[in-house]
Amino acid sequence: MSERESMPVDVVIVGAGAAGLAAAIRLKQIDEALEVVVLEKGSEVGAHILSGAVVDPRALDELLPEWRETCPLAQVPVTENHHWVLSRNGKISMPHLTMPPLMSNDGNYTGSLGNLCRWLAERAEEMGVQVFPGFPASEVLFDEAGAVMGVATQDMGIASDGSRKGDYEPGMELHAKYTLFAEGARGHLTKRMKSHFDLEADCEPQVYGLGIKELWDIPAERHEPGRVIHTQGWPLSESETWGGGFLYHQANGQVALGFVTALDYANPYVSPFQEFQRWKHHPAIRAVIEGGKRVAYGARAINEGGWQSVPKLAFPGGALIGCSAGFVNVPRIKGTHTAMKSGMLAADAIGAAVAAGREKDELSEYDSSLRSSWIADELQLVKNAQPLVAKFGGAIGTLLAGADMWLRTLKIRLPLTMKHHTDAESTRRADLYQPIDYPKPDGALSFDRLSSVFLSGTNHEEDQPCHLVLKDPTVPERINWPLYAGPEARYCPAGVYEFTGVEEGDPKLVINAQNCVHCKTCDIKDPTQNIEWVTPEGGGGPNYPNM
Repeated sequence: MSERESMPVDVVIVGAGAAGLAAAIRLKQIDEALEVVVLEKGSEVGAHILSGAVVDPRALDELLPEWRETCPLAQVPVTENHHWVLSRNGKISMPHLTMPPLMSNDGNYTGSLGNLCRWLAERAEEMGVQVFPGFPASEVLFDEAGAVMGVATQDMGIASDGSRKGDYEPGMELHAKYTLFAEGARGHLTKRMKSHFDLEADCEPQVYGLGIKELWDIPAERHEPGRVIHTQGWPLSESETWGGGFLYHQANGQVALGFVTALDYANPYVSPFQEFQRWKHHPAIRAVIEGGKRVAYGARAINEGGWQSVPKLAFPGGALIGCSAGFVNVPRIKGTHTAMKSGMLAADAIGAAVAAGREKDELSEYDSSLRSSWIADELQLVKNAQPLVAKFGGAIGTLLAGADMWLRTLKIRLPLTMKHHTDAESTRRADLYQPIDYPKPDGALSFDRLSSVFLSGTNHEEDQPCHLVLKDPTVPERINWPLYAGPEARYCPAGVYEFTGVEEGDPKLVINAQNCVHCKTCDIKDPTQNIEWVTPEGGGGPNYPNM
């Protein structure tokens, strides 16, 4: 086997999202001589970034106070804020006066998180950060003492049978004093670090939602830049599932619309993709997008566990930042500002450590500083919101969550501790439910999965090992099909998993890995936890424009 080349650096950051890039910029602000490398698995920065997004600029203001002068996010400040509770054909507007002040979107901006990350990458590179898109980190490196000493990038040119093709190139090792994991929700290396260092020993397990998003060009007379709408209720209320929709009027005559389904649903017949398609047919949503054109599609898992699911953040040689750790404020549907701030706090700790001659030790000061920061203040205010809604349902749960947030805002904290089950554990047997008869797509408002994946720009080299690994290849046919009616075919928003031979009584799981949009839902929701998502060859996956 060819020996890998190695490259010594001060800091390597896995992931060029908002957290990773904020960390890189802050490191260079602290000491411009620091050698900082950012690895990104997407073909370019922003290619795999997906969010609504309405962004609280608090962390941006701290990191780059003049950002409004050149950043594309500054184009559209939020001007209106609406929250609708949907029934099948109607809606009730929830007055914002009933919501805690934290829920306000005043001073926030709506736009593309991918474009924000592209802009942050440009700022980072101007400061001397080395950003390498198309180079996924596939392996964590440890020194003789067991500390993280960096990562290795994915080998290129491996055929599906494991042999080397003519263009084979071994990965490169990056040896670092400190390694930051900024992979986003359910990062595959983060998952290994959590297990290896038992980082979740003193917290609740992380739970997730699946966010599915589209961009639409809509008629000019219906476009109101800065108008922000969130919905809850129908259609998920019909399947005892919770989540909600969003519709943001952004720049250039476009709206970003999407739907988040909490992945702790019990009914294995639920299809988050189909629930999103149904939601677009609601009269209030149809009134905005009918006559428009869908121009982009994507999907991504979202952390929803809240403050009680934040793991230990630091370990020898490394730390978790951003959505790798899970700092999403679920009621606000925001995590960019907290992700960026976590990266900045980690950079502060690394800067001080390197200046003191330290390396590859545990950055406990990062963990402690974050837990006394405004991230902790904000997330503790909403810590029971997700569990209350999950336990008591959309209507009652929302009332209880609102009351708890108000009490916490007023410094009144009830002795309430909500527990989580994992999303996989929440899935129940199919014989307890009836199949859901979802309507067929009409090609105008609703669509099938394959045409949707086409709009995501997803592409993978076909002759490579499958990056969706079955720990036991017999489980889909032996357990998942007879007990859960093959949920893989429904929870995936990209048509990756399908069962053939059903009519003949001989179901077999087929994995269409080339369709994968890297949402990680299969890694999260598979009831037997038999599917493991690992990195495909560099540059593979979606290529999101303006998402």
